Amino acid sequence: MRPRLIYLWTILLVGCGDSPRDSLEPQQEDAAGAPADVRLALNWFPEAEHGGYYAAQVAEDYGAEGLNVEILSGGPGVSPVPRVAAGKVNFGVCNADDLLLARAQEAPVVALMAPIQNSPRCIMVHAGSGIESLMDLRDLTLAMNAGKAFAAYLRLHAPLDGVKIVPYPGTVAQFLLDQNYAQQAYAFSEPFVAKREGGDPRVLMLREIGFNPYTSVLITNERLLREKPEQVGAMVRASVRGWRAYLSAPGPADELIHRFNPRMSLEILCFGAEIIKELSLTESTTQQGVGHMSCDRWATLLGQLEELGLIEPGSVNVEEAFTSEFLASQEM
Repeated sequence: MRPRLIYLWTILLVGCGDSPRDSLEPQQEDAAGAPADVRLALNWFPEAEHGGYYAAQVAEDYGAEGLNVEILSGGPGVSPVPRVAAGKVNFGVCNADDLLLARAQEAPVVALMAPIQNSPRCIMVHAGSGIESLMDLRDLTLAMNAGKAFAAYLRLHAPLDGVKIVPYPGTVAQFLLDQNYAQQAYAFSEPFVAKREGGDPRVLMLREIGFNPYTSVLITNERLLREKPEQVGAMVRASVRGWRAYLSAPGPADELIHRFNPRMSLEILCFGAEIIKELSLTESTTQQGVGHMSCDRWATLLGQLEELGLIEPGSVNVEEAFTSEFLASQEM
């Protein structure tokens, strides 16, 4: 089993345009006294789910920690995880299930903070359909990425009687045309667009049936964590401050996000920031601080991925998948 896993991860790295040899070359040392140039790779185009990282840039929190951070946009087929694992970028943003799936393929990536505590993943249906929960999904067309963990979990835990699953098109166009059509969504994105275009969206959250991965998780690789813990700590501290600022006053960061991604209007970013605030400020963050992660949450998610057959039982040590070391000292 181990040789096959190593082979799969090597293929993933090559598929991202990095040869295995180049990906594993050591990083250059920072000049003494100079800000450290680091890169943060996003998992999608800049939007509200990345707000805290942009807020840290706006407020110069990264600079105050001795970092010169370049935020790199993601997009379709552009995953930050293999780039982080190979040391091509210092940090990345991904969801908790993606990190565990990568570690199952022996990717040396580690979670550092989880700003969005509750997953925004949902299924969007028409309010006029009478469907009020995921357990009511029946006799309709459902557009979703069938290969994703959330989709496998939904298929296992919801009846889906008479449901025809089709590929997710990436837009709400078909949803607006067909009252018997549902689709995957993020609570702060597609529902806003559908309503703006005259639709009647209702969101059914995946976490209501137990699937609730941390979202927009800050990650790094094991080597950087081991060799430059001060740099990792600086990145976490600044990012936590950025997320605190975004959750209280998102406007300045939204303007910067809009500049880098004009397709995200200030109107939709404002809507998204309000939803993200609800998803991020929980009882655990009130007690433990923004970005808090618990071993129980990670272990529950790992068990779900094992149940789905996506991770071989015993192949991932959940305690090695994340660290709260740099969150312990944050001011409440």
